Amino acid sequence: MPDVLPGRARIVIIGGGVGGASVAYHLAERGERDVLLLERSELTSGSTFHSAGLVGQLRSDPALTRMNVYSAELYRKLEAGGGEHAPGWVESGSLRLASSAERLEEIRRQAGWAARSGLPLELISAGEARELFPLMSMDGVLGAAYTPTDGHVDPSRLCYALAALARANGVTIAQRSRVVAINTTNGQVTGVRTDQGDVECEVVVDCGGMFAAEIGRLAGVRIPVVPMSHQYVVTAPLPAGSMPADRPLPSLRDPDLLVYYRQEVDGLVMGGYERQSAPWTATASSYDAVPADFNGKLLSPDWDRFSEIIENAQVRVPALVDTGIVTMINGPEAFTPDNEFCLGETEVAGFFVAAGFCAHGIAGAGGIGRVMADWILDGDPGMDLWHMDVRRFGRHYRSPGYTLSRTVENYESYYDIRYPAAERAAGRPLRTSPAYPWHAAHGAVFGEKAGWERVNHYSEPGSEQLRPRGWAGRHWSPCVEPEHRAVREAAGLFDESSFAKISISGPDAAAFCAHVFAGRVDRAPGAVVYTQALNDRGGIEMDVTVTRLAADEFLVVTGTAFGTHDLGWLRRRARLTGASVRLADVTGAEACFGLWGPQARDLLDPLTPVSLTNADFPFGTMRETTVGDVPVRAARVTFVGELGWELYCPTEYGAALWRTLADTGVRPCGYRAIESLRLEKGYRVWGADVTPETTPDEAGLGFAVRRNGEFVGRAALLAARERGPARTLRCLLLDDPRAVALGGEPVRLAGEVVGQVTSGGYGYTVARSIADAYLPAGTAEGAELDVQVDGTWEQATVAASPLYDPTGARIRA
Repeated sequence: MPDVLPGRARIVIIGGGVGGASVAYHLAERGERDVLLLERSELTSGSTFHSAGLVGQLRSDPALTRMNVYSAELYRKLEAGGGEHAPGWVESGSLRLASSAERLEEIRRQAGWAARSGLPLELISAGEARELFPLMSMDGVLGAAYTPTDGHVDPSRLCYALAALARANGVTIAQRSRVVAINTTNGQVTGVRTDQGDVECEVVVDCGGMFAAEIGRLAGVRIPVVPMSHQYVVTAPLPAGSMPADRPLPSLRDPDLLVYYRQEVDGLVMGGYERQSAPWTATASSYDAVPADFNGKLLSPDWDRFSEIIENAQVRVPALVDTGIVTMINGPEAFTPDNEFCLGETEVAGFFVAAGFCAHGIAGAGGIGRVMADWILDGDPGMDLWHMDVRRFGRHYRSPGYTLSRTVENYESYYDIRYPAAERAAGRPLRTSPAYPWHAAHGAVFGEKAGWERVNHYSEPGSEQLRPRGWAGRHWSPCVEPEHRAVREAAGLFDESSFAKISISGPDAAAFCAHVFAGRVDRAPGAVVYTQALNDRGGIEMDVTVTRLAADEFLVVTGTAFGTHDLGWLRRRARLTGASVRLADVTGAEACFGLWGPQARDLLDPLTPVSLTNADFPFGTMRETTVGDVPVRAARVTFVGELGWELYCPTEYGAALWRTLADTGVRPCGYRAIESLRLEKGYRVWGADVTPETTPDEAGLGFAVRRNGEFVGRAALLAARERGPARTLRCLLLDDPRAVALGGEPVRLAGEVVGQVTSGGYGYTVARSIADAYLPAGTAEGAELDVQVDGTWEQATVAASPLYDPTGARIRA
């Protein structure tokens, strides 16, 4: 019989898998009792019951590593408590093999990630790995990474334990209750309708796993997850004496062979990520609809598709050749297009999602529950989770075909080495600038960001001798150097049409902007202000320029990939304040081209009737004018540290404006040059150098915060100033110019790891390898330290920043 439903609950969680149970448990831990968890069938009957249960803690992303570390701590604690709440946690440790030189380089970098996170990862030899996992063949193994605190857990027992603890703390759990509608009023959740009755609520949390997209559609929300067929086998017992008697085998991953293993009693669980995947396409139009009766079920085994994994598995564990298979598990797992979770609040107020676990949800489940409880109750997850935020997926992910192609590409490259700056191929091209045909015809090499085709660089090479060693050299191009030098010595032209643009207008626009932005934006129309928006902790939620177009109209320009984040954050603040403002994404309405360099004024002056002198057109101002035959809005700003303008025009004029500018003979340039130019100038990038976990003072951006007036985050920022910052962002110069950090590398001061690189690259003007990192406050200029690049500690020195034109004279030339 279905469980009896209450008529109202403050928070309704949909989905009784490990994700939903963890969210319920952590809400109850926070003291929230008015919670109802709804499960369409029985607990664990979605993907949880057939999960392999591996718990690996280390990831390239520090936030996800912290979440996974917390998960392991929680499972360890529950196991120690014993009884019905023990989840079957086995702290077996884990091995990750390197069966190629490239993979060995990767695990050396991973050792650096572990060092920055305090994880006890050890780099060991093939022989040492075999001592830990005697079944493995050492053929082709060059080394391994061993993490003794990893393990595995029984997914169903974990789910039941979390659910039982949540119920004991007051959470109501109703099984056999299917949600058939989600009620909203004025873009706000008001309740759910189930086949057992209606429930009023303020918050809905979609923890539906493979059903998440279907549940999202009930609220008019697109959640881009695709159920993918993922298979593993459970073997018969292995020969007696082949496994240690006094300890469990560590889990083993050999990503070069696409396989993983863990012990299961006297046998093994073995699976992998095949190159020919199989999306579970229930319908041709959606790719994510799941049959209503698919509860507690599996898909039919696909032995032909699994043959690649079996053959590879026998290479690494030869005993499998003569070992039988007890069963094959073929269960759908919800994957996202980028292999990151889908978490957070959607565009419908009060409708949250925690789904898209990409077959590593058991490792993340504890951390997911904790951050989601914080997000729901505080409006803030407490850490930088933009790369997991459901809002990162723009409108183009409403396309089932695009979502499918990106997800399939992601699944089939699951174990590939993900080199920085590598480009994905699926679904391209999609979003293009009006100057795209010109770029393609003139030798542009494109990259993709948020669906946009953007010029990385053109095809004229510079010196190959500048190529960095190791990972930094993988996707490096000699074509960036001449573009960089052109901007410093003459001028460069950039297509920045992909930059996200948000319009803020209406009767309360000025007051709203003064409330949400920390800088002084209440200037006269025509002013352009670089500023931040802060959260209630004083952390940086937005790093933008704000142009006042009129008394009641402002334009916010932000990074290409951050438009949905920033627009969502502004909309939430508008709801909280009740401000009468109109917020709109106008990115596609205007093209934007940047013209920068010491000759920029000379090139632009003959094309426009407006005076470009410092007196008539000072830095930080905007003018409406024409360039050639095109009406433009010219803003005197820079992100490369040189004199110049950003020129905005309606999209239909974009091709003509680009031709007009290109016909001056200026060198066209790409985003790779912007990156090296801005590093020399010490300009920050949100999501790397500045995040919701860093304050303006820590990031060296206190100058962008106004002294007077109230704004979001001011109280927290003032309190932090009273305490004084514990760390500050500093510029480092590596002694070896060919050793180039890319971000994430640990930084060691006086033998102790104190931080990690936020941004890194080569500065062609200063001819140095540059890295930015947060260091303990008070670290002296000239202090010597070490940066671990590709597993090797490289000497570096703390330098004054900016390295280039520290007075800003060239910008105001």
